[in-house]
Amino acid sequence: MQGFQMDLISEHRLAEMAPVEKVRFIIDEVREGKILVLEKGLSPAEEASLIEMTMTLIEPDGFSGIEMESYPAEVDTSIFGRLLKKNTIKSRLTVIGPADQLKTLRKDRNMISALISTHK
Repeated sequence: MQGFQMDLISEHRLAEMAPVEKVRFIIDEVREGKILVLEKGLSPAEEASLIEMTMTLIEPDGFSGIEMESYPAEVDTSIFGRLLKKNTIKSRLTVIGPADQLKTLRKDRNMISALISTHK
């Protein structure tokens, strides 16, 4: 049977990991050809670290890198947040997969449309 594996990763599971562990976990899973859907996206620093580490691992006939799409972050504008004058940024769902298998077709504020190929 041909196909791909998609893992839905809970916010709780990622919260238990240090930033370096998250990046390593994501890269290891994607190198195995898995598509990851993170319930809560990564912080900007974690995304930068993921991209940086991925770039060092790309091989011409091997690992092609990652494709990553997230919904735009939202600012918490709740009454509680406004009273404390804190604008907490809420990260949102993120889709990550091998660059040679995952292609973003369309992305807007509320939807990510992607094509997932079983051919490398």
